Order: sequence, then structure tokens, then C-alpha cells
Amino acid sequence: MRRFLIFTLIMLPTMLQAQIGRRFPLERKVITDPRTGVELVFLTSKSGTGDSKIYQTHNQWTADGKWVVFRSDRVPGEAMAVNEETGDIVQVTEGGFSGMLCVARKSMNLYHMRTLKDKDDKRKGMQVVEVNLERLFADSEAGKLKNKKHYERVCGTIPADMCSEGDMALDGSEDFVYFRLDKEYARKMSIAEPIAKNFGPRKMGAGPGGIGKMDLKTGKAEPVVAVHFKVGHIQGNPWHPGEVIFCWETGGKAPIRTWMVNADGTNLRPIYRETEHDWVTHEAVISADELVIAIIGHRPIKLTPYPPKNKDDNGNADEGNIPGLESFAFSKDWGPAGTKEYPTGIAVVNMRTGELTMEGQVKGDNFWHVAGSQDGHWVAGDDFARELWLIDRHTGERILLTAGHKTTARDHVHPTFKPDGTEIEIQSAMLSDDGRSMNICIIRLPQNLIDRYK
Repeated sequence: MRRFLIFTLIMLPTMLQAQIGRRFPLERKVITDPRTGVELVFLTSKSGTGDSKIYQTHNQWTADGKWVVFRSDRVPGEAMAVNEETGDIVQVTEGGFSGMLCVARKSMNLYHMRTLKDKDDKRKGMQVVEVNLERLFADSEAGKLKNKKHYERVCGTIPADMCSEGDMALDGSEDFVYFRLDKEYARKMSIAEPIAKNFGPRKMGAGPGGIGKMDLKTGKAEPVVAVHFKVGHIQGNPWHPGEVIFCWETGGKAPIRTWMVNADGTNLRPIYRETEHDWVTHEAVISADELVIAIIGHRPIKLTPYPPKNKDDNGNADEGNIPGLESFAFSKDWGPAGTKEYPTGIAVVNMRTGELTMEGQVKGDNFWHVAGSQDGHWVAGDDFARELWLIDRHTGERILLTAGHKTTARDHVHPTFKPDGTEIEIQSAMLSDDGRSMNICIIRLPQNLIDRYK
């Protein structure tokens, strides 16, 4: 008994630190961008806390529009939420999470995966967990926190052979979630195309891959589709239940990057059939029928003599004859993609008609991660310098919103629009002492821009 009491006293501080609903000191700071004059609301501002936003393919705000959910190392392995107005920071998971955080739009729920292991630390499967944020926030504010079982519900467990990683997306109905199928599981399914080999110098992209789904009420997990390539980011269409969007992940340019399929496995098809010159990346669903993508032009244009004087074994011009391009392995890695010899910038694809609209490109640089407002008025993108630009889709006007987010930061700013289109969330190292650690920042569109299309 005495040993148990000693053990409890030793472990109590750690147990309390890890408790779901724990609150942290306020860090909210409002500053003015020194170059643009735009208001920046830093919801977190401490250095070294390991903050990062949810990936830009996913929703960031709770259904009431008050809280932003994010990843953090304040408690290693756990997720946080911060209130936009009050600055309150609350821990919203306990026991760790794996991969993507899925914030519901129709309810005050958060969904995430948790790796389930046996006593020998062998993986047994992936739990899908629902967190009731409304109940959690109320008890946290009142100082009356209960055991995590009061806030959590395990929806079900995906078998270990079916799913081996935590990428997950919430369907528009919010009745089920999508996840990546394990490669060997997908190999046993019917696949229409020959299995793809690795593509590009990173030696990634080889198939097979696939998508599965879990019913959040019954816990039933089942496959949706298997494909001939490695599946990357998955996202559900919030406005079209039963529609999932995903990508061919190669670590760079893909033969065909963007894909979609119905939840019953039917109507598998590419969204944008890029040419060999298009380097497509960082797709995100922005409205019922639209996908925003970046077509990047970050590589130098290959100005070959005409007709070519010498050719290599593949029929390409010998780069040794082109001054200044001796080290540019044009024909040896990603092929001819990624130059501004062809149209580049932020583009929007209509997923029903296949029509692509070029919205604009930043001069002297490249858009990298892109977003759009669901009202159809704005697209936004960060560039390689960590600046954030806004483009008016009606006029083509390009507006610099904020700069100075430090190219030494450990990641790009990854913009995401708030559902009402008035704000953009980013992650930024502007305030960090080390120039690398990031914080959660909200950029409020200037009022004159908000009023432009009222």
C-alpha cells in the first residue's frame, strides 16, 4: 500500500499535466504587419512550444467558429484548441493521437486516430476516437474536469492489416471517416491499372494504395477502392457527402496528382489531367464543386538550341552545350515540369466539368500552398519567402497580406480560410526567438476587402 501511495504521488503531476481539458496561460497578441499594415492575431506566441496548424486540406475551426484546433508539444503527443476571442488554450486529447485531426463542421466534435498496441508494444489496430468538445470546454472553464471517458468515445478499431498510418478525413455527412489502406491489404484487391513504379528522384509513388472508410456509429471498417499508386492526402468534400478527394504522392511532381472517388468505390477518376509540363501540388477542396491547386514554376527554363546540336540517349538536348545549366539535371529527375515557360500559379478546377481557371502567380517567386474562400471571391497562397498573398477571383488583383514570417521557419505558413471567408489561419515563426519554432496566427482580411462583395 505504501509503495502504491509513493508511486501515485510521484506520477500525479505527470497525470495532471496530461489530462484532457487542462488549461494553459494566455499568449494572445495582436500586432500590425510592418509591411502591409494588416492586423495579425497571434493566438499562441511562446517560442519552442511546437505549435503547428492542421494541414490545409482540413477544417481548422470548431462548428461554433470560436475555437481553432492545432498540434502542439506543450504536452507531447497531444492536441490543443485556442479560443479566438479570449485566447484560452485547452488540451483536447489525452492518450495521444496519430496523424490528422478532423474537426467537424456540423457538431462540436473532434475525430482522431490512436494507435492501439498490446502489452508487448505490438500494433493491434487504429482506434478512431470522437471527442465531445462542447462538454469538454464547458467543464474546463468551470474547473470541473472529469475522466477522459466522459468526453471521449471510441467509434471503432480498424484492423492492423487494413490501416498502418493515421491519415484520416471526415466525410461531408460526418457519419463516417476515410483512411489510407495498408499497401499489402490493397494489393489483394482488384486494381484496374498496372501497378505503378516509383516516380522521380525521391523514389516514391509506387503502388498499390487505397482508401477505406469507417462508420462512426457502428464502427464497421471496410475498403472503398484500391489504386495503382501511393495514396497521399485524403479529404472529404464537406458539401458533397460520399465524395473523397486524394492525391498520388511522389514527394514532387506526379503523373496525375489529383483524384476523386465515391464512397462506394464507384466513379474513380482524375480531377485535373496535367501535362508533363505541369507540376501540381497542395490541392484543397474550397467549395462544393471546386478544387484549388498550385501549379508551381520553381525551376529554371531550359533554353535549348534549335535544332539541338547534340542529343543524349533519350533524344534530349545535351545540357553541356547550354551555359549555366551544366548542373541542372533536367532530363534526369522530374522531366520538363515546374518552369514558367508554361502557365503556373494558383488554379481552380471545377470537379464537375473539368474546367481549369488560372487565378494568378506571384512575380519573381512561386505560390506553394493554396487556399480559397467557399463564397468564390478569394484565393490565397504562400510563396517560398513565406509571404501570404490574396487574389480577387473577380478582378485578378493580387494583394500582399503579410510578410516577415522567416524563411528559417521549420515549415511554410499553410493558409486556410475560415468558413465565413473573413479570416485566414497560418502558422508563423515571426515571433520565435530561434527563427524556427512556429505559432498559430489569424489574419483578418481588411474591412474594405470584406465589404467589397457584401
